[in-house]
Amino acid sequence: RKGQMYVDLAGPKSYGAELVQVAPMKAVKDGGVILEGPDLKEMEEGKAYPFGIHIKVAGKKLEEDLEGVFERRVHEFSNFIQGYMHLNSRDIIWCRVSKEAAKKGFSLKHAGTALIDLFKAEWSMIEKMQVKLYTNPKEVTSFIEEAKKVYEKRDSRLRGLKDDDVEVFYGCALCQSFAPQHLCTITPSRTSSCGSISWFEGRAAAKID
Repeated sequence: RKGQMYVDLAGPKSYGAELVQVAPMKAVKDGGVILEGPDLKEMEEGKAYPFGIHIKVAGKKLEEDLEGVFERRVHEFSNFIQGYMHLNSRDIIWCRVSKEAAKKGFSLKHAGTALIDLFKAEWSMIEKMQVKLYTNPKEVTSFIEEAKKVYEKRDSRLRGLKDDDVEVFYGCALCQSFAPQHLCTITPSRTSSCGSISWFEGRAAAKID
């Protein structure tokens, strides 16, 4: 809550984005966590700062369609971290760190390490994973521009596909943690209500989950 907050990262008072990409094995430093910009101890309490989360994963069984599926899990896994909040997805993320976590020495690099451990525990097909975090304003701005190009590439694949072109629709229950009776039906013409899972991503998720 606001009264317990040390800093906001991205969110309505700043800007940021998250992106997960499948990359070649040699392009990923397994377990690597890099922070570009100031860490929490260099931030002023009560302020909002720009924030970017760029994750690269590699593995023989991974395919590009899985990127959106993994990206949505950043939300779930981030909220396993005590004193660290994550909301939304893509370029409207909103993260927050508590005063208690900051007092105990929590670093943004700890969040990156936790994400690597949680992703690998969930999916053995992820053989290598690295996390790059941005808090430097210029770096975050450049990263958002890069991320938006990837989002557009994903979204453009669906524009020529219609419901009658496919044999299977998918169901999504991701939001049942706070909307217990809700279920989305995902078709080429209709993404999930939250906008985070497309038909291609639903198909990819069904393969691995």
